[in-house]
Amino acid sequence: MVELRPLSTEHARLTAPIHRASGALITGYDISLHTPAEDLEFHRFTVLVENEAWGAFEGADMVGFIAFQPGWIDHLYVLPERLRCGIGSLLLTFVQQQQSELRLYTFQSNARARAFYERFGFVIEELTDGERNEEKMPDITYLWRMN
Repeated sequence: MVELRPLSTEHARLTAPIHRASGALITGYDISLHTPAEDLEFHRFTVLVENEAWGAFEGADMVGFIAFQPGWIDHLYVLPERLRCGIGSLLLTFVQQQQSELRLYTFQSNARARAFYERFGFVIEELTDGERNEEKMPDITYLWRMN
């Protein structure tokens, strides 16, 4: 059974590897841009400080997490071996129930994420050439509004 729990900076050791493992699945995404230690620092001092964050746990094991702010989802990642098990859906609907409008970015090449978000009513608001992101990969801004 999956349980949602609030996260603190102490959970960075769990969120950073999930983020890295998920990134490795994205076509064209180069996980070597940052070391695992840099990922850990980013999660400890940025992701889990600047956002409200919740983890999906099976017992003591984190299997996914979401980090968000009012109107914006910054991160939603699920362990690759747990994709298509309802964990991402649980995390996303948890946030959708709290907010009336949400935006997020994903890479245009991330077909799995695009299909996922579109199933939950997100629509493309903007396509970019990637010049604004660190990876220099074309991305999408998605928008969702409560009906």
